[in-house]
Amino acid sequence: MSQNKILVVDDEQSMCQFLAIMLRREGYLVTPVTSGPEALDKLREEEFDVVITDIKMPEMDGLEVLSAVKKIDPNIPVVIMTAFASQRSAIEAVNRGAFQYLEKNAKNDDIKMVVKNALEMRKVRTENVYLKRQLRKSHEEREIIGRSDEMVKVFKMVDKVAETESTILITGESGTGKELIAREVHYRSRRSQGPFVSINCGAIPRDLLESNLFGHMKGSFTGAVKDQAGMFTVAEGGTFFLDEVGEMPAATQVKLLRALQEREIIPVGGTSPIKIDVRLVAATNADLEKRVAEGAFRADLFYRLNVIPVRLPSLRERIDDVPLLVDHFLKKMCVGREAKTVSKEAIESLMKYDWPGNVRELENVMERAVILDESGVLGPEDLPEKVLRGTSSSGSLVIDRPGMTLEELEKQYIIRVLEHTHKQKKRAAQILGINASTLYRKLLAYGMQKEAGADPGHEQDHEDDVAA
Repeated sequence: MSQNKILVVDDEQSMCQFLAIMLRREGYLVTPVTSGPEALDKLREEEFDVVITDIKMPEMDGLEVLSAVKKIDPNIPVVIMTAFASQRSAIEAVNRGAFQYLEKNAKNDDIKMVVKNALEMRKVRTENVYLKRQLRKSHEEREIIGRSDEMVKVFKMVDKVAETESTILITGESGTGKELIAREVHYRSRRSQGPFVSINCGAIPRDLLESNLFGHMKGSFTGAVKDQAGMFTVAEGGTFFLDEVGEMPAATQVKLLRALQEREIIPVGGTSPIKIDVRLVAATNADLEKRVAEGAFRADLFYRLNVIPVRLPSLRERIDDVPLLVDHFLKKMCVGREAKTVSKEAIESLMKYDWPGNVRELENVMERAVILDESGVLGPEDLPEKVLRGTSSSGSLVIDRPGMTLEELEKQYIIRVLEHTHKQKKRAAQILGINASTLYRKLLAYGMQKEAGADPGHEQDHEDDVAA
């Protein structure tokens, strides 16, 4: 990761230290200061990529800091943080040119995502040659690892669709590597020389998402002193990765649908449409079809996004890739230090665990093990207790009472396996060692499956019909 420099401004010493520690762990160079005037002195002495400032401070508040920063360097993204959240203060901050607005009790992952998006905005405004070099470097460092049948299918799909201009919807659990696949699509496409821009819909306050996506016009609301480009404009000629699209509010869904249909956007407060040349890749860990049925997501937008669906398997569905991933993470984490290996017993424990956090969780476990190990060989003693237990508590079979019948035990076991596979009956049947038709008949017999006219062995069974 490049050494991006972040300036943190907060009169509370503890908050400064918290943000500094968290962001340094992400690889950033962080300079914490406790007042606005001190922050401006730092900005005059050296360059920073992002400024994060509290809004309520003595001497000079966050909005004053924002205005002063923009005079020193108009291109620095400024993130406003406060413990006293209100829609009015959020809008005022954005109107004055803030990149984004966050509450102090925001989750760490949300803060990290906002910083990441701010850095993306900063990058695409720099020299085009520099941007391309950085993007290629990023791509080389973030290799997709996997040799299992499930991942081979994903790679073949990427090969087929990369050269098209069609919209892609990547689905999969959190931590499966959806952004990595989006980047792979970008670098194999005709747009590889253009920017790759990403934004997480779930990490941006709903009131600000529309402005972030489409931009706003000067004078469109009080305090809008200049035009502000949105991420669609920033991604011109390249690929726009829209992560967690299922979190998008209804009003913004309408505008996104128009952008896809007409290939044009209208900034907030604008009247004239702006043509866009962007390839959209969306991603979600939610069941969008279910959300459409519930009325929480527009059906017409879903069909526009789901032109080419790409499903990423969970790590427990490709458990054979665990040794390969472990080897990759070890090499990555031991750069510049003594090489380490993993014992056979540790590998066996890692392959028995069901990985609810997927590849991201495995990477975190390996990082922890590398830090704790002192022998050079990672063993079971370096792994978390939950990994050594093999499965989460929800996957264990419990005999509720003495004298349970075999039929009752079988039903409970089927329920546990369906929970484990997130109601994927085909996968559940494989784990149970029976064919799909047999599982279907058992579900009917136990009152866990609605009657359906379709062939029970057909793959078009409805997962939502399972009552477990």
